[in-house]
Amino acid sequence: MKLFITIAFINIFGVSFSQKTIPEVIQKYNKNTVPYISVEELKNQEEILLLDAREQEEYKVSHLEKAIFVGHTTFNTKMFEKQFPNKNQPIVVYCSIGVRSEQIGEKLLKLGYTNVQNLYGGIFEWINKENLVVCANNQVTDSIHVFSKEWEKYVTKGTKIYKK
Repeated sequence: MKLFITIAFINIFGVSFSQKTIPEVIQKYNKNTVPYISVEELKNQEEILLLDAREQEEYKVSHLEKAIFVGHTTFNTKMFEKQFPNKNQPIVVYCSIGVRSEQIGEKLLKLGYTNVQNLYGGIFEWINKENLVVCANNQVTDSIHVFSKEWEKYVTKGTKIYKK
């Protein structure tokens, strides 16, 4: 009976961590509605608006330099449009691996923003490829908030942080 309940919970809520790689997770959860940009391509970009679509506690531990916190559950479309009225400005959204950022990217596209991309593999891929991240006071850090114990396997570099 306990096994049945566990399987039912997994099936109802879509909770499954059988994916072993970031691409497998992205394939399972994303709809590919927002064009991707790779870590390598992002490193060569200038004049972009870089948005962090994770939660505040994740952003405080570390984020990409010059990233602006917009959050996921706290994302406010009206405030965003007021703060960033140029709908043709290049925008890159990221989160841990690219799932939440796809959702924020979809919202931006619906608002009429024309140049929105999702960072493929998110901050996990960024740090796995040994790129720098900064903490709340903009100092370089090797810490990365891994969202939860289940998601830690997707981070291969840096110091993993679980606390909220």
